[in-house]
Amino acid sequence: MSELFKHLAMSGDVWVLYFLAAASVLSVAVMVERYLTFSRAGGDVPALMDGLARLLEKHDVPGAIQLAAASQRVEAKVALEGLQSIERGPAAVEEVMSSRWLREKMSLDKNLIVLATLGNNAPFVGLFGTVLGIIKAFNDLALTGQSGVTVVMAGISSALIATAFGILVAIPAVVANNYFAARLKRTQIATESLSHILMAYLKEDKKGGGGHAKR
Repeated sequence: MSELFKHLAMSGDVWVLYFLAAASVLSVAVMVERYLTFSRAGGDVPALMDGLARLLEKHDVPGAIQLAAASQRVEAKVALEGLQSIERGPAAVEEVMSSRWLREKMSLDKNLIVLATLGNNAPFVGLFGTVLGIIKAFNDLALTGQSGVTVVMAGISSALIATAFGILVAIPAVVANNYFAARLKRTQIATESLSHILMAYLKEDKKGGGGHAKR
């Protein structure tokens, strides 16, 4: 085992740099893919919420369904699921909306774990490469028989590149992960708001005799 680690250490930090380069490509790919996913689900949420609220106030469920179906936003898809189940009662509507949101959340949350993992661990991978580089620097110094600070510092300077590279990979990954997590949170809040609007309509409609919609 010690011989294996020694061989690994003598290889220096080169393979770590290749690994971090591959990790940076993966990180950028995930960022682009997630950005496109969130962009496709984008739209004017306040306008959607106001439109649905106005239509439901008029008991125009078909109009509300048409409005929700015309939007690609996650919030609209969840609301549409509830509107299409409106005849089954408030409890069923709440359940189907909750189920649809969980499915949409899984889609939006996809691959964010990759960014979180790279953001948390890339600096440590870089530091590991630096340690290997320093070990190799001292070993090379011993083998060459040279002396002086210059030889050692040259090896250490080269080894520190791995740490810098690791941090360079981590920072964009952390920023992107926080950005997408914030967008996911805003989407969840908007979805819950739409759910409350629909549930309030159902409760009011139930008190008024249950005439759900213009048909």
